[in-house]
Amino acid sequence: MSDTDPQDLIDHESGRPIYMQLADIVAGMISAGALVVDRPIPAESRLAEEYGVARLTARRAVRELRERGLVYTVQGKGTFVAAQEPTAD
Repeated sequence: MSDTDPQDLIDHESGRPIYMQLADIVAGMISAGALVVDRPIPAESRLAEEYGVARLTARRAVRELRERGLVYTVQGKGTFVAAQEPTAD
């Protein structure tokens, strides 16, 4: 397990929006298999706390992931990893 503090993964000085950075981090976890299809991703409140960002920022990151087709939300249940289409080589 890595000793890296998750808050260190967000570059507040970067010109890239923080919500996009957070979305990229979660997308990387999905592609690495750390987050599994049809299993929930961490709640917005947990993402905000863990990465040291505002809850609204975490919400925008989750919206970005939904727009990318990486997650889906079930009202009252949470947000889950979506199955990905296989890529043609």
